Amino acid sequence: MNVRNCFLSSTSAILLLAGAATLPVAAQSSIAPETVADNLSYPWAVAFLPGGGYLVTERDGLLKHVSDEGAQSVVAGTPEVFAQGQGGLLDVVLSPDFQTDNTVFLTFSQGSPEGAGTSLFRAKLAADGDGFRLEDGETIFRANNRAFGGRHFGSRLAFAQDGTLFMTLGDRGDGPRSQVTSDHTGSVLRLTTDGDPAPGNPFEGRQDYKPEIWSIGHRNPQSAAINPSTGVLWTVEHGARGGDEINIPEAGKNYGWPVISYGRHYSGGKIGEGTEKAGMEQPIHYWDPSIAPSGMAFVTSDLYPDWQGDLLVGALRGQHLAKLDLDGDSIVSEEKLLTDLGARIRDVRQAPDGYLYVLTDSDNGRLIRLVP
Repeated sequence: MNVRNCFLSSTSAILLLAGAATLPVAAQSSIAPETVADNLSYPWAVAFLPGGGYLVTERDGLLKHVSDEGAQSVVAGTPEVFAQGQGGLLDVVLSPDFQTDNTVFLTFSQGSPEGAGTSLFRAKLAADGDGFRLEDGETIFRANNRAFGGRHFGSRLAFAQDGTLFMTLGDRGDGPRSQVTSDHTGSVLRLTTDGDPAPGNPFEGRQDYKPEIWSIGHRNPQSAAINPSTGVLWTVEHGARGGDEINIPEAGKNYGWPVISYGRHYSGGKIGEGTEKAGMEQPIHYWDPSIAPSGMAFVTSDLYPDWQGDLLVGALRGQHLAKLDLDGDSIVSEEKLLTDLGARIRDVRQAPDGYLYVLTDSDNGRLIRLVP
C-alpha cells in the first residue's frame, strides 16, 4: 500500500565532533516520506532490483521480494539463521554484475556448537512463478567470531570499485577480542566474491593474523558504504554509552576498541585507557550521547540538489536520520531528519533511480521512499 504523508520539518542538532568544537546548526530540510511497504518484521537491509522491485531482509530469517506496488512474497532458499537478539538475516547486496550473473550476497548469524558467528552466503536469484527463489546457495565464508548470546554480529557489506567485498563484524560483546589479530571479531574484512581473502590484504602471509582482515579494533559496525568521490570505504559503528564512531578504515590500521573510546560503559565506568593512544586511529566523528547508528548512504542524486555530497546515517536509539554535511573527509554540520516518524531507522540506501529509501526497525517495519 502507498501512503503519501504530509511534509515533515526536520529538527537540527548540535553534536560534538571528535577532537573539535561543536558543529554549527544546519539549515532545516523538508521531505515527503512515502510508504512503499509496511508490515515488515524487523527489516534489516534493502537492495534494488534492476527491473524494479526490492529485496528486503527480515531479521527472523526471511528474505522478501517487494514489488513496486508494495506487494510482498517470500524468496525461498535462504540459509538457516540464528535469530536471537541482534542476530538473524542481516545485510543483502547485489553483485556488481547482477544483470549478467543474477548473484546475491547475504550476511547472517549462523549457529554452531561453539556459538553463533557471522557468515556470508551467495546464491543466484531466479524467477519462481510470480515471485523469486534463491538457487545454488552456498555459505562461502564463516567468521570465527563465535560466541554464545545474541550481541554484536555487525554486519554490512560494501563492494569496492575493484570488485572486492568489504564485510564488517562486531565484537560479539567481548571487546578484548577486537584486538586479537587471529580473531575476526571486531574487524573489517576484505574478501573475493568466492569468500577468500582478497589479494593484497595487509596481513597476507603473516603468522597469527587472519588474512581476510583489513582493519581491527571495531566494536559493532552496522554501517558501511564506499565514498563515491574517493572510492574509499567508510564505516559507522555503535559505541557503548556514547562513542558511536564514523571511521575511514585503512589497511592494517587499529581503530582502538576497547582500549580507547569516546564512550563509557553502560554502568558509567571508564572504558580502556582514555580517548587516544599511539598506534590507534581516531574517528573522524563521534556521537555522545549515542544515536545507535545503522545504515548509511552518500547522496549523489540530482533529486536532492541541496544534499549532494552529504552523508546519511540511520539512528536506532535516536529515532532519526542524521544528515551530515561533508567538506572532504570532515563533517562540518549535522541535521536530524524524520524525527516526526518516531521510528528506529535501520537502513538507508540510494536507489539507482536516484530516490533515497529508509527501513524502519519494528515488528511493523516500513520501507519508505523519501520524496523531495
